[in-house]
Amino acid sequence: MDVIRYKIQMMAEEAILNGSPFSWFEKVYAEAAGDPLAVPWANLAPNPLLLEWLQKNHRREEGIRALVIGCGLGDDAEELSRWGFKVTAFDISPSATEWCKQRFKHSTVEYRTVDLFDPPEDWKHSFELVFEAFTLQAMPEPLRRLAMERIAEYPKLYGKLLVVSRGRDLDQEVTGPPWPLIKTELGVFKKCGLKQIEMEDLAEKEDPGIRLIRASYVVVDPRLAEDRKWSKTEEDPD
Repeated sequence: MDVIRYKIQMMAEEAILNGSPFSWFEKVYAEAAGDPLAVPWANLAPNPLLLEWLQKNHRREEGIRALVIGCGLGDDAEELSRWGFKVTAFDISPSATEWCKQRFKHSTVEYRTVDLFDPPEDWKHSFELVFEAFTLQAMPEPLRRLAMERIAEYPKLYGKLLVVSRGRDLDQEVTGPPWPLIKTELGVFKKCGLKQIEMEDLAEKEDPGIRLIRASYVVVDPRLAEDRKWSKTEEDPD
């Protein structure tokens, strides 16, 4: 493990022990002081799994509302903007969102500092596309389900949700962050009334030893979420 990743794991562990499990995000971006090399997940390029998905599933249309969750340094948000989306992108770290604004001074993307668990009320059921990459895996397990329930509220009727994460098997132990997801964890989105379109188990091109999950959903009927019981039998098999 390199020094930067080890340092970040220590930051995360301390934040969790102190009862503020997301405070380490701001610390990482603030201490980076404008150096993207100090942010190990900052590739300064859009996520390739997002690009593939757009090329396969989206026509270039203007003004479709999109939301980017945990936008980091803004590359995914800017890519969606280039595809014609009207993009709102947020991160819990004020330093991250300010960094985005400095990188893309003439951008049409609306960058905001927002807590995923305390979003603006008018975001509910408001976006045609919601994109989440590598944010859920940065959360300790007890909070991931709550986060997925909140994310499921963002897409509007017939809107789509695209999720990208590292993946793992049930018996695979990990020390995070990141904490790769088990595919069945994403069953929460179905419990919330979203219909699964795809669930892909992929390998990272630059490092085939890293397993990736790309899952997409569509909101077909919000009433599906009402009083629905969720059990092991409703989860997708590994």
